[in-house]
Amino acid sequence: MALKSMTGYGRGEGASGGVKIEVSISSVNRRQFDCKIGVPRFLAGLESRIHEIIHKRISRGGVSGTVNVVFADEEGFRRLQINEKAAAAYVSRLRRVAKKLRIKDDISASMLLELPGVVQSRQPREDDGKTWALLARALRSALSQLLAMRAKEGHALSIDLKRRFGSLAKYLASVSKLAGTVSVKHRKRLMARLNAAGCDSAVDADRLARELAIFAERSDITEEITRLQSHLGQASKLFESEKPVGRTMDFLAQELFREINTIGSKASDPIISKHVIRFKTELERIREQVQNVE
Repeated sequence: MALKSMTGYGRGEGASGGVKIEVSISSVNRRQFDCKIGVPRFLAGLESRIHEIIHKRISRGGVSGTVNVVFADEEGFRRLQINEKAAAAYVSRLRRVAKKLRIKDDISASMLLELPGVVQSRQPREDDGKTWALLARALRSALSQLLAMRAKEGHALSIDLKRRFGSLAKYLASVSKLAGTVSVKHRKRLMARLNAAGCDSAVDADRLARELAIFAERSDITEEITRLQSHLGQASKLFESEKPVGRTMDFLAQELFREINTIGSKASDPIISKHVIRFKTELERIREQVQNVE
């Protein structure tokens, strides 16, 4: 199963009896699930049901959207009503304010139509089964489109991340091959310095052995390599998971960075350092990409 992206967009609609309900939703990257859907006031009671449907299909990301109710034909337009009392009240108050502030009285009919409560409709009730059926149909259609887009982008992410994790495995294999040579190289360098200084290494062989032992212990990166191999193995299994893996992959990326950073600090070898730098550079790109994974 391919990974899923957290970004997408979808739109759906349902129409019946002169009423059309349109739903548009989009999702973006976010550490947790967050859902904000704007609905008409008379459908506010259905908001929790909308969130429930979305959350069943999306576990992570910021989801936002709108629900619009429009009138599709003459039957729908007959639902429209003008609240003359509300319009008169607006006009009276606006003119009073304009006179008090000494500003131009430029109230127009088109402006009144935009004010809350002036244009009303005999709206379907939120507890009407037909209303919810229309809304649910539009929502599921929009959600299907959004999920299809998230899956498509997730597939591209999966290909890219697999390749990058493969690069990490190659860099780690190179570090692992060199790990056993660090102490040997250090001993040769130390002996060369002693000889260059005209010192007889046999004079204080015990002290030399202790120093080499201390260095070997301090520069030993076997445990870090083992943990890195384990983390990479766990990461490879995530690509086959049926569940969202973004958080887990993000955690593994952090652990990988911690271990490779330790190797860079402990292994005093220029060739290992080059592989560590390459590993960290590629890992940083992985960490950026993982922020897009659900």
